[in-house]
Amino acid sequence: MKIMQQRLQKIIAAAGYCSRRRAEELIAAGRIRVDGKIAQLGDQANAETNIILIDDKPLKAAENLVYLLINKPLGTVTTLSDPEGRPVVSDLVRDLPVRLFPVGRLDINASGLLLMTNDGALANRLAHPSHQVDKIYLVKVRGRLSEESKNMLEKGIVLEDGLTAPAKVDNLRVRGSHTWFELTIHEGRNRQVRRMCEALGHQVNRLVRIGYAFLTLDNLAPGRKRVLTDQEVARLKRLGE
Repeated sequence: MKIMQQRLQKIIAAAGYCSRRRAEELIAAGRIRVDGKIAQLGDQANAETNIILIDDKPLKAAENLVYLLINKPLGTVTTLSDPEGRPVVSDLVRDLPVRLFPVGRLDINASGLLLMTNDGALANRLAHPSHQVDKIYLVKVRGRLSEESKNMLEKGIVLEDGLTAPAKVDNLRVRGSHTWFELTIHEGRNRQVRRMCEALGHQVNRLVRIGYAFLTLDNLAPGRKRVLTDQEVARLKRLGE
C-alpha cells in the first residue's frame, strides 16, 4: 500500500510527540527539519521515508498508543509542567513509560474526568469544536438558580467572547443557600462554565467534570486512573471522524 504524504504537524502529533498546535509552533520557530531542510508551515512529509528531526533529534513513532481516563484532583494544573511548581497532570502518569498529553483542559479549580493519551491525532480531533463532544459538569453555585437563569443557560449566555452554544441543565436541586445542578456543554472555552454562571450572578463553589461523551467517572477516586477499553477507544475514534 502506498503511504501518502501528510501535513507535518499531523505526523508529529500522531507520533505522540506533542499536540498538532504545538507542532505548528515548533515548525514556525524553525526547530523542525525534513531531510535536512528547515520545515515551513504547510509542508508535507512521508512518515516512513522522510527523515524528520526536531531540535536535531529524530522523531520517533509512538510504539504503544495509550488511552487513560483520570480523575484530576482539585489544584492540579492541566499542563505537563508549571513554572510556579504547582502539581501537574503529568505527575499522575509518571509511572508509565510513555509521554501522555491531556485532551482539552480542566482549570486548576475544577476536578474530575480528564482523558490523557499519546494519540495526538485523536486528541486533536476530539478537542476540535466541530465534533461537539458533550462534557458534563456537576456544578454548585451560591444562591438559588431561578427558572429564568436555567432557561438562559439552555438558550446561550452572552460572554465577552460571544454567545455560548445552548447548554443542558439537569438534576437541579437547592440545598440551603446553594444550588446543585448538572450542566452539559460541548464547547471548550476558557473557564466557560464559571463565566456562564458568573454572568447570571452566581459564584461557582464547586465544579467537577463527571462525564465526557459516553464516559463517566464511576467510582474512580481523585488522582486515580484507568485504561480505556478497546471498545471505548473505538467509540471515541468514531466521535472524532
